[in-house]
Amino acid sequence: MDGLPEDLSDSTQRPDSDNDQRLYFVPYRWWKDAQDSMSGDSGSKKAVVYSASPGSSYAGPMKLINNIFSLDLVFNLRREEDSEQRENGEVGVSGRDYALVPGEMWVQALRWHSDSKVATKNGKSFSAAEDISDVYPLKLRLSVLREMNSLGVRICKKENAGELFKRACKIFSIESELLRIWDFSGQTTLFFTNEKNKFLKDCQRHSDHDIVLELQVYGLSDSVKYKDVKKDESSQNPGLANSSSSPSVNGSMGNMNCNFSRTNSAEAGSLGLTGLQNLGNTCFMNSALQCLAHTPKLVDYFLGDYGREINHKNPLGMDGEIALAFGDLLRKLWAPGASPVAPRLFKSKLARFAPQFSGYNQHDSQELLAFLLDGLHEDLNRVKCKPYVEAKDGDGRPDGEVADEYWQNHLARNDSIIVDGQYKSTLVCPVCKKVSKTFDPFMYLSLPLPSTTMRTMTLTVLNTSGNTEPSPYTITVPKYGKCDDLLQALGIACSLGADETLLVAEIYNSRIIRYLEERADSLSLIRDDDRLVAYRLAKDTEKVPLVEFMHQRMEEQNIHGKLISSWKAFGVPLVARLCESVNGSDIYNLYLKLLNPFRIPAEDATEDYHISEGTTTEEVTGIEGAKSPFVVGDVDPSKANGIVSASDAELQFYLTDEKGIIKHSKLVMNEPVAVMGVSRRLHVLVCWPETQIEHYNTHLLSSLPEVFKSGFYAKRPQESVSLYKCLEAFLQEEPLGPEDMWYCPGCKKHCQAVKKLDLWRLPEILVIHLKRFSYSRFLKNKLETYVDFPIDNFELSPYIALRNGQSCNSYMLYAVSNHYGSMGGGHYTAFVHQGGDQWYELDDSHVYPISQEKIKSSAAYVLFYRRVVEV
Repeated sequence: MDGLPEDLSDSTQRPDSDNDQRLYFVPYRWWKDAQDSMSGDSGSKKAVVYSASPGSSYAGPMKLINNIFSLDLVFNLRREEDSEQRENGEVGVSGRDYALVPGEMWVQALRWHSDSKVATKNGKSFSAAEDISDVYPLKLRLSVLREMNSLGVRICKKENAGELFKRACKIFSIESELLRIWDFSGQTTLFFTNEKNKFLKDCQRHSDHDIVLELQVYGLSDSVKYKDVKKDESSQNPGLANSSSSPSVNGSMGNMNCNFSRTNSAEAGSLGLTGLQNLGNTCFMNSALQCLAHTPKLVDYFLGDYGREINHKNPLGMDGEIALAFGDLLRKLWAPGASPVAPRLFKSKLARFAPQFSGYNQHDSQELLAFLLDGLHEDLNRVKCKPYVEAKDGDGRPDGEVADEYWQNHLARNDSIIVDGQYKSTLVCPVCKKVSKTFDPFMYLSLPLPSTTMRTMTLTVLNTSGNTEPSPYTITVPKYGKCDDLLQALGIACSLGADETLLVAEIYNSRIIRYLEERADSLSLIRDDDRLVAYRLAKDTEKVPLVEFMHQRMEEQNIHGKLISSWKAFGVPLVARLCESVNGSDIYNLYLKLLNPFRIPAEDATEDYHISEGTTTEEVTGIEGAKSPFVVGDVDPSKANGIVSASDAELQFYLTDEKGIIKHSKLVMNEPVAVMGVSRRLHVLVCWPETQIEHYNTHLLSSLPEVFKSGFYAKRPQESVSLYKCLEAFLQEEPLGPEDMWYCPGCKKHCQAVKKLDLWRLPEILVIHLKRFSYSRFLKNKLETYVDFPIDNFELSPYIALRNGQSCNSYMLYAVSNHYGSMGGGHYTAFVHQGGDQWYELDDSHVYPISQEKIKSSAAYVLFYRRVVEV
């Protein structure tokens, strides 16, 4: 083959021809570099993109149990919806993108790399022949999951050599960084359509849903030995090759010549553009440190003689150790010609004073930032002995006077390079209208995303009149609101009449497990995967007894080769109100009324039901002295006492417990039924034979959506909101929650006061944290809302309560901490601004320029602004 080294002719090292049908797993950038330079069909090959995520179970027919003792590697692959758009975009910032290519394409790419004579690998050159031996097999088990376009993957240790299994664990680790696989072979699509092709014939196929696939892994012998590196853009922009970049961070231009290369940050000539090595899930720390290391005021301070300001006497500080470790790290980052720095000393100091960051687990960059800013402040506090100060109430004094008093008290105890801002907090008692105002300092602002203040919920409304089918309604309510908010929103959505009310219940396993009757209960008690119904009742019957109808049908189960029939619950319980005095026929007629919307109309069907030999209408009345059970359908007249066996009976009614498990007594038509208990609720179990099932739409009776369609792969619609809206949501008036009660000095008791925040003073450096992560008792979630934030002119004057001609309140962005991926892992990077309009991305050890258009994304997590200096 032309262009390939002679070593490639060895059949033990490579396929026999370009028609090799094996599947190769290679670094995406290695493949992309070759693809972009080759012409023909291979150059225009389309890809299907899969994103990897943790897999908790295996869906294959082997039904293997993934428990804590399992040594197998399990994960899921889900096809991304925007595969075609991604294909034309850049590789993910995590650099962990791989390609799946057929053998003939792999050979073509290998030939191209060989012809080019050079491929970049960890900063040194190599020829294709040097790595031809770097091909090894890896066996994977694939299964089609229930989720659409999803594959379950299991790599079994017993099916792969020990060393190869270790390599697989490193390659497919998804704990700390994003991982995507680009399938250029087109083979994975066939798994979902069960089409047969030569590829599947070459696989050991156990069943229609379990495939053992052997991949040929190339270029990844040392885990991710071929680290993904972005192409040098200097060839596309000659101005980058010999540009002038300033060694200062204030944006002024200097005369230092830069020879910046994208392949390794160690070659970066610009001061400060130095990467930080990832010590193991430390990307969160690297991201926060890079943002602080490009804060102009901090850089000038720590490059100077900051050691003389270290406060060794501050009991709230860390004896200057955090400040010294940070200062030492910053100086290394800003050293001329620096190579990527390993922040081991800083991490050890961090773990000593903040044990929550010890080890090598992923953490929150904002939480680290909050600790670090506070630690630097206390270590560098110029106040050696903090005086005791007592905040005084305003007592009707002007806000400016009270604010200045609070500020001076703050400065008397706090004076460092870390400068705070100040906001005004107003609390109003809802009872006595007592107003309390405080003016507190802040180090950063944590802004909510407006979409997070509201919650979308879906409930099904059942009408007890028997006239309409169940209807699902989707409403929007305050996320931390009350059940009263839900009832009001749902009442508007379903056009609830003035004489009607709603009774909301939670359904689980075809049973009502609780009623949501306390209007003051928090909506946080309702989970996204709960299923709720709202029974529409007449308002004037709230004191009348309630009847709950639960349904059962006979089902056959195969147990140890024997068919065993048993009763099983189905459908949504039906609820209605009863009169004070009822008998069996009243309950029967009421049940038929509630079932009417579910009845399937038929051409030959009649609305009449037959009892014994006579015929009556739907409504059944009791017969004096009759003791017949409660049934519907033809009854053998020879059964004089009316007792009908389960085999030939129709609908049968039993009094039962609230769970519908115990059958107490069978109802008869003319006997009164007593409603017992404090709850005054009657539980009735209705047993359905198959002859009645076919006359009703049991699917409609059983259909009940979740409050919010959740799941691991569920994607909420992309939302967009401006940073100004986030700030307005932070400043808006809101009542305190039950857990944040305020003690009113007027009422002398705790109350849910109304709170209002206003910005009073702004610092020179403004740090804004976007609250993307939400935590609850049952759920952890990340919000992917796109926040449109200003870059050059973030004007805050309209939001400042202090109107005394304060200096400019316009800010410009200079750094961003980004988080990509989900809560469980993901990856952090940083964007920093340095000179003119040039931005750089710092991804652990890698540094490369990016365009300003790419700064804004839904990954933005912490924003760093500096005040614009007035000219």
